[in-house]
Amino acid sequence: MTGFDLAKLLAERGAERYDLHARHLNHQLPRMLHTIGFDKVYERGEGAYFWDAEGNDYLDMLAGFGVMGLGRHHPVVRKALHDVLDADLPDLTRFDCQPLPGLLAEKLLTYAPHLDRVFFGNSGTEAVETALKFARYATGRPRILYCTHAFHGLTTGALSVNGEPGFRDGFAPLLPDTAIALGDLTALERELHQGDIAALIIEPVQGKGVHPTPPGFLPAAQELLRKHKALLIADEVQTGLGRTGDFFAYQHEEGVEPDLVCVAKALSGGYVPVGATLGKDWIFKKVYSAMDRVLVHSASFGSNAQAMAAGLAVLTVMEDEGIAANARRTGDLLRTRLAALTDRYELLHDVRGRGLMIGIEFGRPKSLALRGRWRMLQAARKGLFAQLVVAPLLQRHRILTQVSGDHLEVIKLIPPLIIGEPEVDRFVEAFTAVMDDAHNGGGLMWDFGRTLVKQAVAHR
Repeated sequence: MTGFDLAKLLAERGAERYDLHARHLNHQLPRMLHTIGFDKVYERGEGAYFWDAEGNDYLDMLAGFGVMGLGRHHPVVRKALHDVLDADLPDLTRFDCQPLPGLLAEKLLTYAPHLDRVFFGNSGTEAVETALKFARYATGRPRILYCTHAFHGLTTGALSVNGEPGFRDGFAPLLPDTAIALGDLTALERELHQGDIAALIIEPVQGKGVHPTPPGFLPAAQELLRKHKALLIADEVQTGLGRTGDFFAYQHEEGVEPDLVCVAKALSGGYVPVGATLGKDWIFKKVYSAMDRVLVHSASFGSNAQAMAAGLAVLTVMEDEGIAANARRTGDLLRTRLAALTDRYELLHDVRGRGLMIGIEFGRPKSLALRGRWRMLQAARKGLFAQLVVAPLLQRHRILTQVSGDHLEVIKLIPPLIIGEPEVDRFVEAFTAVMDDAHNGGGLMWDFGRTLVKQAVAHR
């Protein structure tokens, strides 16, 4: 009998968490968390909440960057994982066909009936890598189009279609790629005319800044791509599985049928990493064209029983509990109540998004006193004001949120899809209090701003 005791290990060493990260992992993470006051110690999580050692609850409006679509520790997903472990399945033999991957693929494809086959990997970036490889092989063309400000992952292929220079800098050379502005059909057609485009990859709602594709762009882009025999790849890693109020965000516009669709995050149930690439039959048959190509694209842990069981449980919960409909209903309520505040606060410029993927954008105020403070922050580093809002939401109101991207004055809300009116009330109340403080010259908030300015200047 092994002497490993997880509870004892955590009890003895749990308090060292930040020191352990500083010594053995990414040393900048604890440094960043200490600087912005996010160095909390959470003891447990359930649903849309965390609790600290003192029993204080924290509302999670981040959902692990979208992973926790059903919240933490959903009982149905939890039971499915207990069941699959207790079943002692002969998992990952590599030379058999277990039932769970086929069942999950079958279930996923019911939500995209124009698609035929699925490849299972372990993450969103792997799902994107699969789509890029398949598109290039199936079309025989090298170049991928993507949109400025896109985020599709950080492995080398996915990084090639990442629209944020800060992630790409220092990692060249990457794959042949070209960026176009989101919604720019003229640029899309110009690039397609060159004849070397394999695909356009696009997030139906961009995570960075929370920008939905302009109305009509996806159907028109699909028509152009088909005309030039190129593929449409929908990256639904964050937007899929009900996040925007539809099962897939591309379904917001009638007639859009991507050739390849990437999903991950919420499919995991928050437990076991999983990614999936859905695609058309002819694409898969071209990639896997003969028996000697059976492993031309594979993943060691892909299709493992725990991930498949979690995915099947997640899809069942989504249907049984009306998760997508709740995201649409609750998201509309939250967005409407926040949008109503734009007339009240001159620093609040826009509220946008779909379902429970919402962007809150701040901008230059009109009044003289606020303009001076705004300029101070902007001169040091764009995006600091959004951090001034995020920090008191956590420190004073125990609500976890995120700034939507580097150098952006946008907060992104991607809470668990199970939240309802009580969570909307709590967030709007807290956000109103923070904005009141900002507009009334609240000392604590702007003092924190001056601290961040000093940090930004010191690290230039």
